[in-house]
Amino acid sequence: MATGGLTTTRAAVPGLLLAGVLLVALNLRGPLIAVAPVTGELRSDLAVGAGTVGLLTSIPVLLFGLAAPLASWVIARAGTHRAVLVSMLGVLAGTLLRSVGDVRTALAGTVVLGLAITVGNVVVPVVIGRDFPGVTHVVTAAYTSALNIGATLTTTLTAPLADLVGWRWALASWGLLVGVACLVWTAGLRRQAARAGEAPPPPPPAADVRPVWRQPAVWGLTLAFAAQAFSYYGVTAWLPTLLADEQGLTRSVAGVSSSLFQVFAVAGAFAVPALVAWWRRPSAVLLAVTAAWATLPVGLLAAPGLWPLWCALAGVAQGGGLTIVFIAIVARSRDLVENRRTSAMVQGGGYAVAATGPLVVGAAHDLSGGWTVPMLVVLGAIVVMAVAGGASAGGRPREGNAQA
Repeated sequence: MATGGLTTTRAAVPGLLLAGVLLVALNLRGPLIAVAPVTGELRSDLAVGAGTVGLLTSIPVLLFGLAAPLASWVIARAGTHRAVLVSMLGVLAGTLLRSVGDVRTALAGTVVLGLAITVGNVVVPVVIGRDFPGVTHVVTAAYTSALNIGATLTTTLTAPLADLVGWRWALASWGLLVGVACLVWTAGLRRQAARAGEAPPPPPPAADVRPVWRQPAVWGLTLAFAAQAFSYYGVTAWLPTLLADEQGLTRSVAGVSSSLFQVFAVAGAFAVPALVAWWRRPSAVLLAVTAAWATLPVGLLAAPGLWPLWCALAGVAQGGGLTIVFIAIVARSRDLVENRRTSAMVQGGGYAVAATGPLVVGAAHDLSGGWTVPMLVVLGAIVVMAVAGGASAGGRPREGNAQA
């Protein structure tokens, strides 16, 4: 009976933690994207310009990079599971603070959101690597898919909510989803504590691990992630405008490109683990992802009329690109500490570069007067991702992380 009880507990814990991981992921992008559909109302109510409103989306991405070392410290002090709860409580506080008061309060809430999400960005891949052995790749795919689903939910539903209750309540209402994530995660902590009391202690961390900043592979992954994130944010910011200018599409029709870009990311996230299991070489999968990414700038330059196809392929690539980098981080980390530090360095450096994506792509358009140069800039970033990631993602994954 004791064995049966232990088996039941162990079977229940991953399921509850998986639900928690997915709910947390829904809240790691959605609250930021929620601002975009109500930009007009927000500008009018707060009496601010477009530049100030732009800070509500650019500040968090910058903090994703600059605050990653702070996030790593918080995780080390609080522990992985409690750090997730800290992240969600911070997201809740930032969401509510942003929805009340004047522009200063909105900016303060945005900073809190950025810091809290940074902790979540770093810690959730660590939790996945530790608590889902053998199915790490699949859970990573589900996590990255949930990031995009969260963004899609807020993009789709915030404007209708604002029509009913106003933009402040519409933004604040997403705090309900954060609250659900907190409840599920707290329940998961209790189950995990019960499991930890019955399970054998984890092995001690490896003593001979070099600092991550001295490992060339970690620098390569940082460059690959930076190129992936730079391309993602640059394309997300300007693709609808490009299509409106070049194809004569209305803004609303051009906005469909963003939907394709987000929805097809789910397919990419789940295709990558299958390819890793089949090919057994993460580096080869990463190169395949960059080839799909390249179809967007090349396709828009060579055959712009096929833009739905290029947007869909790039969507698959951006979802797959995020997944394969996270898989490589877990596969190359020998213990929890190295996983946390590698995740912090890769995401910190990557998001610091990503914050410049919309600015650089926009500046390239302004200076050149067209969209050829901006697309070549994106293509250059994809080449960097292929070279740096292909050399650093590794060959065969370790046995413990091989299953998909």
